[in-house]
Amino acid sequence: MTSVAADQEPPMPTSAAGTSGGATALGAGFQAFLSFRGPDTRRGFTDTLYHALVDAGVRVFRDDDELRVGKTIGGALLRAIDDSKLYIPIFSRSYATSKWCLRELARIVDDTSRSRGNKKILPIFFDVEPDDVKLKTSLYSDALVEHQKKFPDEVNAWRESLVEVGKIKGWSLKNYGGQGELTKLVVEEVLDELKTKHRYVTEHLIGMDDRVAAIKKSLDIHAGGVRLVGIHGMGGIGKTTLAKVIFNQLSSEFGNCGSFLNDIREESKKDGLVKLQAKLISDIVNSRVIGKIDDVGYGIKRIEETLCNKKALIILDDVDKSEQIEKLIGSSLYSGTRIIITTRNRSLLQIRGFKYEILAYEMREMNSKDALQLFSRHAFCGDSPPDDYNHLSTEIVHVTGGLPLALEVIGSLLYSKEEVIWIETLEKLRSIPEEEVQKKLKISFDVLDEFQRHIFLDIACFFVSEDITDPIYMWTDCKFFPQSGIKVLINMSLIKILKNNKLWMHDQLRDLGREIVRQENPIEPEKRSRLWIKEEILDVIRSKERKGKVQGLDLDGRHTQILLTNDKFERFPHLRFLKLCNGTFVGDFVNCHTKLRWISWDSPPPDIRWAICIYNM
Repeated sequence: MTSVAADQEPPMPTSAAGTSGGATALGAGFQAFLSFRGPDTRRGFTDTLYHALVDAGVRVFRDDDELRVGKTIGGALLRAIDDSKLYIPIFSRSYATSKWCLRELARIVDDTSRSRGNKKILPIFFDVEPDDVKLKTSLYSDALVEHQKKFPDEVNAWRESLVEVGKIKGWSLKNYGGQGELTKLVVEEVLDELKTKHRYVTEHLIGMDDRVAAIKKSLDIHAGGVRLVGIHGMGGIGKTTLAKVIFNQLSSEFGNCGSFLNDIREESKKDGLVKLQAKLISDIVNSRVIGKIDDVGYGIKRIEETLCNKKALIILDDVDKSEQIEKLIGSSLYSGTRIIITTRNRSLLQIRGFKYEILAYEMREMNSKDALQLFSRHAFCGDSPPDDYNHLSTEIVHVTGGLPLALEVIGSLLYSKEEVIWIETLEKLRSIPEEEVQKKLKISFDVLDEFQRHIFLDIACFFVSEDITDPIYMWTDCKFFPQSGIKVLINMSLIKILKNNKLWMHDQLRDLGREIVRQENPIEPEKRSRLWIKEEILDVIRSKERKGKVQGLDLDGRHTQILLTNDKFERFPHLRFLKLCNGTFVGDFVNCHTKLRWISWDSPPPDIRWAICIYNM
């Protein structure tokens, strides 16, 4: 036995990292605390369990009551108890004879009760019965009688702690094949418990306070009833990050009854909803043993049975079908339950016949001040750019349109890069969106039908900041069904119609649409569906080849005289939209065969007398 002076704090036990010494071990923080009676289990079961936990990557504090002297628990030991998330008391025959074990247990029970569900006790009944710990037999009761003589002020607290922990369902060695099997089960349970329900969020949270406050106000967790909030907005704008922040801040209010179902759109493609249903139930009941779920219908039944009597906090992230909401939460939610849904499509939040109302919250782009700060965090590891990079940074932030995903990706890309790379990147961003950002945004485009895609690309190439009235006529005549299509695009946060009836599209979405068109043929513009760059259009018009894929032209002739003849029109058999600025038509168009549906002619020659006769209009 190691001895220490009475006025010394005992040496720290070995940590899970394999280091000795208080400061180093404590600096890492502990996840599990083992409380045991040294003479009973130190060289046997406790040692086996300790090393099994360490090998599994768990940071463990292994206490030994034989190594301590004095009258009170030392500061290092108190910190170890307070820092730990899981407590594993190993109840053996002489556990209650140790005043140190009982002091630890009282502290553990107190810490757990004050943690509001964030800490847990996992008792092991090694060679005793739960009734022994609950003081229903003489084994521990006799030990407390002896303690009463020396520690009358503490015994009542020890007695209450033993009774309380004895009621917790734990492991009894006699119920398993041996210590090896019990060790394995304990390690599995510890690892499962340590899968913290808090979600990782970036340390660079800018401009979130007002949004968090708005969502919390809508959720009003201290009110009764059930509340659902749907966060909707374009891809990459921060919906999932906002949901994570809310989940992390509020989960303690719901004890262990919380579930964050991430990336439902992709997960449901891979395994359907059954796996997601199983994860939700497992999260809420805090157990991996939930029985087999064979189909969605049975999954709904199990979810309703689970949620009907538990106040839960649930996040459904990246929902793209309304049925996912219905089949993942059912219709029997317990009062106090709060649910957050993130989606790109606002219309999914209005479910016909659904029992609960979903309050909508629109996620908007960042303001310029917050956007510059977020960009600076990633590009410079500071809150603002250096003076010599201020102009470039401001320009890049402007190009991204306050989209957090773009700011993070591009800022990280430019970190520690020389100025010439910054200038080149800015020029590239003005013509081609960053690939990672584009991939994220394109998810919304990919789910559109053929007609909705036509409308989206037309707006991106020709109609941003234009009155919606004129293109509506064209899309109607082309049978693109614009009334319903426009509504879909609005619900998907791909466009907005401003109060002055002008079409609005985020700069990153505009650039995405134009890049989609450019990728139709990166080398030969005449083989793309839409052209809006003057130099490319002039080259295409001069060419005598047939341009069978071109559907729209935006031709600016303010600095170049543009003459459009019948022959040139004939080379665009599928042209349906022409926007012409300061150009003119020359010749006879009576026999012109084209699918042109709309001409926007800005600043025609003032003295022109003209007539255009186009068949099949």
